[in-house]
Amino acid sequence: MATGFINATILDGTKDMTPQQNMFVSVNDDGTIESVSPMSSFSASDCSKTTDLEGKYLMPGLINMHVHLCGDGRPRSSDNAEKTVRLALSNPIGRSVLKSILKKSLQNQLASGVTTVRSVGDPGFSDIAVRDQINSGKFEGPRLIASGCGITVPNGHARLFAKAATSEEEARALVREHYEKGADQIKLFITGGVFDAEVEGEPGVLRMSQEIASAICDEARKLGLKTSAHIESAEGVEVGLKAGVDTIEHGAPLTEELIDLFKKNGAGVKSSLTCTISPALPFTDFPPELTHSTHIQQVNGRVVYEGVVTAARQSLKEDIPVGLGTDSACPFVTHYDMWREVVYFQRHTGVSNAFALHTATLKNAELLSVADKTGSIEVGKSADFLIIDKNPLDDLMALHDANMVVLKGKVVKDAKVKHLPELDRELDKLFDSLDKDPFVSEWGN
Repeated sequence: MATGFINATILDGTKDMTPQQNMFVSVNDDGTIESVSPMSSFSASDCSKTTDLEGKYLMPGLINMHVHLCGDGRPRSSDNAEKTVRLALSNPIGRSVLKSILKKSLQNQLASGVTTVRSVGDPGFSDIAVRDQINSGKFEGPRLIASGCGITVPNGHARLFAKAATSEEEARALVREHYEKGADQIKLFITGGVFDAEVEGEPGVLRMSQEIASAICDEARKLGLKTSAHIESAEGVEVGLKAGVDTIEHGAPLTEELIDLFKKNGAGVKSSLTCTISPALPFTDFPPELTHSTHIQQVNGRVVYEGVVTAARQSLKEDIPVGLGTDSACPFVTHYDMWREVVYFQRHTGVSNAFALHTATLKNAELLSVADKTGSIEVGKSADFLIIDKNPLDDLMALHDANMVVLKGKVVKDAKVKHLPELDRELDKLFDSLDKDPFVSEWGN
């Protein structure tokens, strides 16, 4: 017999969702939703076990499209991070510790209400190994779409953990290696970013050639794998779209030509944009010593921040699909703050609270090709729920406190977020600064 969640107020994840009060959801033994019905049709004999939500809000679990699992968000110098990663990959004990770090990151994502995660680059294919542990039942974690370590070029972005290709042939070989190791998708790093920019005002310098980017995307398509690309300049967007990348991560201001390419690029793919405001915002408001950055990096952080937001605003206006991700593990981006990204997205673009929630659930599921499994409260889908006390359609800050998390029909036991109070204190200040920033207030709520 099914288990039931009764007396729920449902937010179903659709674009124009409204609260459905006095509802119950029954869940099959396999963790899929059996029915969604008014309480007036409920009978105690329908379910072997029930959980009374007492009017609380039941919505789809959040989906985080852009995560690195190897860090926790505490700022560290790039030199120290590189030494730590190299040491971890050099011996069995280090690799075991690395997997333990990834496991803790995923458990914190889940405890905060994120039931599906896409990792977009972690050292040594460790995310694939941890995904397999989740799938085999060794530990409880969110649904994980793993990218492996990703592909870059010599002196390119993410050389800390990504593998570098010097030619089209090497690029194709690296795609095949990722496929053979079990990667769910391919991550490529086309431009530089804030930390490796060398000139003030010029982050996102093109690092990967058109030929190598196209070879990666072509080989991935042949193997049935989607691609995502780190890109933080218009020049990089053009290379990515011409290569046929499925998702542009971060982005930059779009020209009319780039908008046309988004809608149908050189490979006939309709690409989407992943909006990631969380990693760039601290650079713009925090002093460099807090983020362990230089003055140049702070200036470039503002350029990237405005580029990410502008690209998201343009994409929404032009009906280009937009997803959401946090870029967890960057300085001041934790594994429990997807709710902040949803709030930032709404405040920076002016979309409705319902649309912001839809983006973080069903839209993200569609962009990750898992909408047949999760992303909405719908019969036949996985019973992945976030249950909260207050209505997020009134205030998205309600997402901050997960009352209960349900994964595949089972309540996640001991779902308690492990906070980093020293980061939380600083991040909470950002909400006040957003209200005073003309770049944000010009769009309004």
